[in-house]
Amino acid sequence: MTMNVARTGLWMSAGQWPHGTAERRDTAQELAELGYGMVWLGGATADLELPAAVLEATEHLCVGTGILNIWTEPVDLLADTYGMLEKAHPGRLLLGIGAGHARTVEAMTGRRYRNPLNAVVSYLDALDAVGIPQSARVLAALGPRMLGLAARRSAGAHPYLVTPEHTGRAREILGPGAFLAPEQKVVLEADSDRARGIARAALSPYLDLPHYTNNLRRLGFTDADLAAGGSDRLVDALVAWGDMDTVRARLDEHRAAGANHVAVQLLTGGRDLPREQWRALATGLDLRPAAVAGAPSGAAG
Repeated sequence: MTMNVARTGLWMSAGQWPHGTAERRDTAQELAELGYGMVWLGGATADLELPAAVLEATEHLCVGTGILNIWTEPVDLLADTYGMLEKAHPGRLLLGIGAGHARTVEAMTGRRYRNPLNAVVSYLDALDAVGIPQSARVLAALGPRMLGLAARRSAGAHPYLVTPEHTGRAREILGPGAFLAPEQKVVLEADSDRARGIARAALSPYLDLPHYTNNLRRLGFTDADLAAGGSDRLVDALVAWGDMDTVRARLDEHRAAGANHVAVQLLTGGRDLPREQWRALATGLDLRPAAVAGAPSGAAG
């Protein structure tokens, strides 16, 4: 499978999307018309109900799941729904898969959280057995071992809560041919106090999760950086805030470091869909509908 995605996509929680059929259709069509090549849906489930709605509403918009949790998403259900969607919308669905976090997994399932690397390997084995190809999946990989697994057993990686420096390290491990699509948080706000306030509110839940904090420590951040919602240094490294030139420069840093595609998560401090910011970003980045580049084998332009 060869998927066509533009260099810039949007990352958003599935919970942000409207529930009504017409509203979902209109939202997906708006994103496609603005020129976004791909939308990543955080919190999507193996029934792929929301990805299906987005695919059915548009002709070219690609969808990635960010992420499907291996502990909660049944392989058989995923195989059935993926097969139907791939037949109806070939080459437009990419399955982002990952191990989640011990605290949330144990709370949701009541099961003990065991070695995540081994658990992901077992899940990938199961995906192989039901016929979901490696080219249709990427891993939510942060550390060197999970990135190495992504290179061997999937199309590439979709790292979350990372910096351009991490993108460079990930590219070295993945090699030149893998698809690399980091998530990048953005606040279109020039006032530093307001921008950092919005950023800290979004970052705070992640700064107590070992997968993320261990990765940030590998990048040189300290316990002091991780405390109290994050130091200014940490906030500024993880969230691109300011005017469009600042945002564009951060996205270019990821690309220069080896990213094929950057999934932008627009933060506003509110719960509503950031439609105004979608339009501003699309205009500022000069996006064009159906401007595509080949991936996961590689993307540019």
